Amino acid sequence: MNARPDSTRFVLMHTSHAGNVGAAARAIKVMGFVDLVLVRPRFADVLSREETVAMASGAADILARARVVDSLDEALQGMQHVCATAMTPRDFGPPTFAPREHFEALRDGASAVAFVFGSERFGMSNDEVYRCHACLSIPTDPGYGSLNLAQAVQLIAYEWRQALGGFGVQARTADAQAADDAAVQGALDHWQHALVALGYLDPQAPKKLMPRLRQLLNRARLTPEEVHILRGIARAVEKDRQAKP
Repeated sequence: MNARPDSTRFVLMHTSHAGNVGAAARAIKVMGFVDLVLVRPRFADVLSREETVAMASGAADILARARVVDSLDEALQGMQHVCATAMTPRDFGPPTFAPREHFEALRDGASAVAFVFGSERFGMSNDEVYRCHACLSIPTDPGYGSLNLAQAVQLIAYEWRQALGGFGVQARTADAQAADDAAVQGALDHWQHALVALGYLDPQAPKKLMPRLRQLLNRARLTPEEVHILRGIARAVEKDRQAKP
């Protein structure tokens, strides 16, 4: 019995700022989740408000399928494991974990998981926390632990997605092609000529300058474009030296 992204639900309690709802929708969409439920938000039309849609920034589909319900009971229907998110410690209630610590065990123990977030001003009530199987506390600087609602949603969504396997690193650009050995040697020969013209390299006493430059270029793994740049610099040096008497 393994948890799945499509059986993960994010529940927002008594939200008062429309922008946070939109930002939360964006936060869960970017992590590949789709199920958002609001319990008695301040504005009944919050899902269609201009500020909500603007802050969703492309997550309109999450808002379109989101639901507004009257109680936490309704919001949690069908869920097997429920996690409260609360910064304030309780003397009584479910055990408290850091998200990453709890998620390692949770991913293999429940197929339908809900994360419940309290209101911006008051967080979750004791009774709401008592309904949950676990309480998640995001580790923060002890001197300042205040998180915006949408930020908290993003952190939990990210950690849960990582526990489920993540997405891996998605390359945004193709791997650069390395220049062939002949091109690199040609650039090095060109530089040798330019350095002699510049007076930096004494051809009668070259020491190990060129072999050291060759090692540098080998480590750099030049692309064909970078070889062209180096040769362009060498041409500019030669042109400059030829122009001077």
